[in-house]
Amino acid sequence: MKDSIESKNNPEKRFQVSRRGFLKSGAAAAAMGVLGAIKAPAKIAEAATAPHLEYSSPKKGQWSKLRPEINYGGASVSYAEHNDQWLGTSKIVGTVKNTKECDMGFALAGRGLLGQYTEDCIFKPGRDPVSGSLGMVTAMIASDDAVSGPPMTKDKLPIPDPEQMSMHIKDLAYWLRADEVGIGKMPEYAYYSSQADPQLFTGKVRQGDPIGDKPYTERSPYVIVVAIEQNLETFLASTGYDGISSGQSQRCYHASANIAVIMATYIRMLGYNARAHHFANYGAVMTPLLIAAGMGELTRTGDCTAHPRMGFRNKVAAITTDLPLVPDKPIDFGMLDFCRVCNKCAENCPGGAITHDRDPVEYNGYLRWNSDFKKCTIFRVTNDEGVYCGRCIKVCPWSSKEDSWFHQAGVWIGSHGESSARVLRSIDDMFGYGTEIVDKYKWWLEWPELYKF
Repeated sequence: MKDSIESKNNPEKRFQVSRRGFLKSGAAAAAMGVLGAIKAPAKIAEAATAPHLEYSSPKKGQWSKLRPEINYGGASVSYAEHNDQWLGTSKIVGTVKNTKECDMGFALAGRGLLGQYTEDCIFKPGRDPVSGSLGMVTAMIASDDAVSGPPMTKDKLPIPDPEQMSMHIKDLAYWLRADEVGIGKMPEYAYYSSQADPQLFTGKVRQGDPIGDKPYTERSPYVIVVAIEQNLETFLASTGYDGISSGQSQRCYHASANIAVIMATYIRMLGYNARAHHFANYGAVMTPLLIAAGMGELTRTGDCTAHPRMGFRNKVAAITTDLPLVPDKPIDFGMLDFCRVCNKCAENCPGGAITHDRDPVEYNGYLRWNSDFKKCTIFRVTNDEGVYCGRCIKVCPWSSKEDSWFHQAGVWIGSHGESSARVLRSIDDMFGYGTEIVDKYKWWLEWPELYKF
């Protein structure tokens, strides 16, 4: 294992412990005994005190047959309300307006509104052959005909038991190799008011082509969200912003797009409406859909949702539909408390895009940490030390852990309030999570001659 990234930049190396040696010794059990004695304080901030429900997730064997129980990775999870004042633990304080896809970061870059060099970089082909290959294949299933269409039969298949159908849909997603799946009540404000026209990542847009707005009118009562994990070992070998950074994302975009398009087609074959939403053809914003489907909470990054087990080391696609389903409930595992005290993503963001504010602030009618998505986009698009960036994912204590009893115990502690969150952050630093480079996992090749102009 190499020295940590921070150690390289600091002549006084930070004290770090070999976690693998630690786990093999009796020290781990002793440490967990001490940590288990910590009492989590009550949540005191309004934004983290959404009304909670007398609700439990489906019993073992009822979540799905292929995965009888949902895997929260050891986190302590409760269930939050979903109404006109809350989306999970996100407090709604005004009118949440539907946004335009053309106002999103990559669309701004493609339209030349974030500077000429940023526009040049986003259209430069082949900066990373792995990522580029995956993106080209995803673009093959990005047309409107691929993601949507009318039901394929006049007669809807009768669904006498929506709960059984919900379990079946989850089984189908897992069978298609999703790492996680949830079903939510579709938030109307999560739809784009208009799509970018033409879509930037369909492979049909050339630099200088005009990109306009196309009204988006599809509305459905339910959303199915599927997630694919980004490879942990690859992150352990990466800086988070080197040549594989975009490939990590594109691998998950490609896999989740395939699943979403297949599932939407399957639902239309049953006689119901279904529209797939994936990286190359979105009709909705994924973050609120993840929250609605019980797959995470907002984080300090502003735009990203963390899952209790995966953190935000994943990418997702979705299917909006009128197939009769029973939605899951939004979850609360203490992410807002944790993000208040952790701050690692802000400290390590190479683009300086993530806010250091302690508390969320109002943005478009709801409370969130208001990070600068334009700075994030500019750094990711123009990064010449690699291709794009996932540094915040690498350093997040919820995203960078292999599966073990010790880490499950750690996230259980971290989900119990601010004092416990500080303990988890300290343990994270002690073991060097997010700063290490594990050479044995580096399998990809670097092409620095392609990264720069």
